[in-house]
Amino acid sequence: MIQPMLIAKNNDIESVMLPKMANRHGLIAGATGTGKTVTLQSLAEQFARIGVPVFMADVKGDLSGMSQVGGGNAKVEARVQQLALAGYVNKAYPVMFWDMFGEKGHPVRTTLSEMGPLLLARMLNLNEVQGGVLNAIFKIADDNGMLLLDLKDLRAMAQHCAENAASYQTQYGNISTASVGAIQRALLQLETEGGDLLFGEPALNLEDMMQTDGKGFGFINILAADKLLNSPRVYATLLLWLLSELFEKLPEVGDLEKPKLVFFFDEAHLLFNDAPAILMQKIEQVVRLVRSKGVGVYFVSQNPLDIPDVVLGQLGNRVQHALRAFTPRDQKAVQVAAQTFRANPKLDVATAITELGVGEALVSFLDEKGAPTPVERLFVCPPESRIGPATDLERKQVMAQSLVAGVYDKLVDRESAYEILKQRAEQVTAATQAQAQKQEEGGGFDLGGILSGKSSRSDSVLESAAKSAARAIGSQLGRAIIRGVLGSIMGSGKSKR
Repeated sequence: MIQPMLIAKNNDIESVMLPKMANRHGLIAGATGTGKTVTLQSLAEQFARIGVPVFMADVKGDLSGMSQVGGGNAKVEARVQQLALAGYVNKAYPVMFWDMFGEKGHPVRTTLSEMGPLLLARMLNLNEVQGGVLNAIFKIADDNGMLLLDLKDLRAMAQHCAENAASYQTQYGNISTASVGAIQRALLQLETEGGDLLFGEPALNLEDMMQTDGKGFGFINILAADKLLNSPRVYATLLLWLLSELFEKLPEVGDLEKPKLVFFFDEAHLLFNDAPAILMQKIEQVVRLVRSKGVGVYFVSQNPLDIPDVVLGQLGNRVQHALRAFTPRDQKAVQVAAQTFRANPKLDVATAITELGVGEALVSFLDEKGAPTPVERLFVCPPESRIGPATDLERKQVMAQSLVAGVYDKLVDRESAYEILKQRAEQVTAATQAQAQKQEEGGGFDLGGILSGKSSRSDSVLESAAKSAARAIGSQLGRAIIRGVLGSIMGSGKSKR
């Protein structure tokens, strides 16, 4: 049996998390400067120590220090002595660095076909009508067997659909020029924000994030998000895509002795801000069901009110740092946080939330029966790795020794929608020019008849082939892609590779 993980302590009171209950999700909340990041680091170390891989976003650049040996921090040393932590040893943990921009970690990419129109519409901030047109564009590409891998594929497909809207209207609905124009403008804006770097191949293989090292420690996957947060919709959509892919690809395993992966969602409010109702339903569904795949999801946010009630109710493990209560909304947040804990008659939770010091928290985890333990006011155990960022040189050394070094570095651009449409357009142009030249030379080549699909008994083999190609222009250039709208939740398959 895997030993419980000691998370927080104070005098003779210890609060432990049971590994088999860690996939019941959790919440780390508290105002800025109260110790959430250190708590996140400490929890990640605990999971890694029992062989559970971890994914987290580094929104401030501080978590990269987990790859380095700790020590030399007077506050940490004082807390270790205060809590009398037996067996505490400064050490480095196995880390994989990831970065959508490919600067501070291995590139993170997916394809448009993998992400699907629902999540992409959220990223592009499209309205309902524009999102419907985007969905039709995906479907037309799919019906034609044309992959949408990167932004140039989608641009080409959108242009094609706009130019042939009349022929698609009966089967796929109205594809207005205005909506296609809005999509094209949104794609341009996404590209200026660097979002185009997210789409392409080789696409991320999630199994690469679920590794252990030679000592049996789980790898801690750290996504550089300090620059990514300048595009909050891209950040939230990327993390939601990762979570939905885990849900789709991992098999049902029920309750395990320990999770297969723990996923920390920092700045969680960005996920729910202005999310349309259909997306909120899918988020709630993923969070509810992904635990059966052995994945624990931990939301990190300043305020419990940032998390919708339908999601908040599923978060069984809680670490609540201090909250400020200066405004009516702050006071409401304090009351909400206090009401989510199992009462402790020895503790006034609402008052304690406003009094907590740095590194101090109200803690409650699930017991063996899945019920929350009474809340306790405790100090979070300090991490063993470095608190603070790694240097650029240290980061490069870790990346050079990574299990995936060189795997994702080189971008691959295989044939997809853009190349297919471009090639067909060039073939049509070449055929038209050849026909015109033939007619000028007096060959009696009837270009008008070819383009209209008319034929005669005197057609040569060459003329018949040219007419066949011309007739195919309107029918073969496009028909449909509906991709993984949150993966298998929407019941769609994957594109063929």
